[in-house]
Amino acid sequence: MANLKDIQRQIKSVSNTQKTTRAMKLVSTAKLRRAEELAKRSRLYAEKMNQVIAEIAGRIECSKIGGIENRCFTPIENPKVVDIVFVTADKGLCGGFNIQTIKAVNKLLKEYKEQDVKVRLRGIGKKGIEFFNYNETEMFDTVTNLSSKPDKERSDKFIETSIEDYKDGKIDALHIVYNGYKNMITQELHVNKVLPVDTSSFDCNTARSSSMLEIEAEDEEKMLDSLVNKYVGYSMYYSLIDSVAAEHSARMQAMDTATNNAKEMVKSLNVEFNKARQAAITTELIEIISGVESMK
Repeated sequence: MANLKDIQRQIKSVSNTQKTTRAMKLVSTAKLRRAEELAKRSRLYAEKMNQVIAEIAGRIECSKIGGIENRCFTPIENPKVVDIVFVTADKGLCGGFNIQTIKAVNKLLKEYKEQDVKVRLRGIGKKGIEFFNYNETEMFDTVTNLSSKPDKERSDKFIETSIEDYKDGKIDALHIVYNGYKNMITQELHVNKVLPVDTSSFDCNTARSSSMLEIEAEDEEKMLDSLVNKYVGYSMYYSLIDSVAAEHSARMQAMDTATNNAKEMVKSLNVEFNKARQAAITTELIEIISGVESMK
């Protein structure tokens, strides 16, 4: 049986850990409230942006003979080079939050490797970057301190390279992979192909009868280029906002579980301590009685 002092030391250590995890849970809960509200507002804007760009591109597609000419809206059958941008956290202690994104990226990498497609891996977030560096996976570029503090200007600057390279024909697709916020207890993995823009679901017959948009022919290319920049830029920024909300949610759950586990461990150690103390008292009584008996 363990020494009483050793058990007391363990109880103290686990109790201190419990206080830390409880404090981290409270911090994540407070941060989650702010991030959740921002994510909900941003989601509405992102959905409306997707609808507008799909409708405008769809109407141009329906009205032009031969279809739309902009490369950002043209499906590419056999891509040669693709960009994969992933978003992970800069910190750990958030359960399986980061590993889900990493697994999704690895799956994409494997699929493209089997198709003999070159992948330019672009990373946001320290945890994902460290994983791929450790596994000696070549990375095109990386950035830290952005997933934990989403900033529109830095986000636009980071994704601008992929947008321009796509327009110039240097890459043939752009994916954004991240773990997003669904609700307080659930995260939702997203593997979004943002370029080329998918307009396949646009119905020309419905568009002619329902849309209020009027587009001049000479404005088409200029409008589409501007929309693509805004669409991809905001898709990148929204993924950061959604990811940070999911990160706080995952950390809150992880710390809650850790706090409960610590509580159970302290309870178990207290039982062990009481048993050890009882055994020590019994041993001392036996020694005293034995000593008294030997003196008779």
